[in-house]
Amino acid sequence: MDISEFKRRRQYLMDSMGKDSIAIIPTAIEKVRNHDIHYPFRPDSNFYYLTGFPEPQAIAVLVPEREQGQYILFCREKDSEQEIWHGRRAGLEGACELYGADDAFPITDIDDIIPSLMESCHRLYYPVNLFPEFDAKIAEWMTVLRNRIRSGIVPPHEVIALDHVLNEMRVYKSPLEIETIRKAIAITVDAHLKAMRCCQAKMYEYEIEAELTHEFMKQGSRAPAYPSIVAGGKNACILHYTENNTLLNSGELLLIDAGAEFDYYASDLTRTFPINGQFSEPQKALYELVLAAQLTAIAQIKPGNHWNDPQQAAVDVIIQGLKDLGLLLGKFETILEEESYKRFYKHRIGHWMGMDVHDVGSYKINNAWRAFEPGMVMTIEPGLYIPASDDVESQWWDIGIRIEDNVVVTEIGNEVLSADLPKKIKDIEAIMTK
Repeated sequence: MDISEFKRRRQYLMDSMGKDSIAIIPTAIEKVRNHDIHYPFRPDSNFYYLTGFPEPQAIAVLVPEREQGQYILFCREKDSEQEIWHGRRAGLEGACELYGADDAFPITDIDDIIPSLMESCHRLYYPVNLFPEFDAKIAEWMTVLRNRIRSGIVPPHEVIALDHVLNEMRVYKSPLEIETIRKAIAITVDAHLKAMRCCQAKMYEYEIEAELTHEFMKQGSRAPAYPSIVAGGKNACILHYTENNTLLNSGELLLIDAGAEFDYYASDLTRTFPINGQFSEPQKALYELVLAAQLTAIAQIKPGNHWNDPQQAAVDVIIQGLKDLGLLLGKFETILEEESYKRFYKHRIGHWMGMDVHDVGSYKINNAWRAFEPGMVMTIEPGLYIPASDDVESQWWDIGIRIEDNVVVTEIGNEVLSADLPKKIKDIEAIMTK
């Protein structure tokens, strides 16, 4: 991501804050995996969104109209011994030269410097209740300032949740962000196609997962955007199944929900296909119903429509389809009112997508469903899940189907960013028989 993109974001935030304000944004805390081994570090999304700085132990401070520089970065200093063991550091010079900070200080100096930056500000923006240890540090600094009131120092008297402000900024993706998401999706499309082509009975789910991960990393994605779901047969009826350790059986379906992360931006795609390459008639019937619901929902994504419109459109299609197949009985209106369709369609139609796979941003504004606007990126992912049950015909047992695409709102409608990943039955079967 170009350094100018981060600068633009910081300036937009500072313009909205106004002068006499300060924003303090910590990065994520390193997490221990076991004993003295850490999980791979990923910076906090809001921190990275504003800074592009990838290292742990860092705090960004923004002070609009500060004469000595508005953007201050606290980070680790260069340390040749530590860098031999644990990798290179940007250091204070790199924080300015490579990452655009106006000034940089050692992370060990925060207690000496940050309170003095706060004392001239009336409003404090920071991520309230997201980092308990940091909340305690903020409280400590506020106490230090209150103890200096007789010296004419006044601590910030207004505390504002920074994440709420940033969440609204992140709802609208810039052209550069959308291009980065496109790249993440393109990698993911290739990985799903590879999984379709190599899938066969008597493989284990984790073997398919390995093919996905290999393709992600081969094309520059260092990690999945979330734990991959590779669910064969009845496992597909578990919505967040991640064990991925079951043998694949001919005649069953395989549901893959997997997405690559590229340059800190997510993709999130799901396809469901027959392990032996041919859909059975019951599988076809349910698959066509899910696909019809998805296409109907996508058609509702355009400026002026609202977040719930795709959901309601999909629900209408699913209710009628399940009635036609005999899986739901009764009047359409009664099923809708009583929500009995949720037995087979348990989740909503999708979610925002960006730096987080379930990205930030409100779905309602003033208790009303939010209107679609250009630059919003989301998933559309209806599904049907029918575990074995005495009151369901056995032909439907253990069929789980989800079809998920990534969609951006445009000026005139929408664009399906993942359109290159086939989802028609004939196209999937053709891929798997090559």
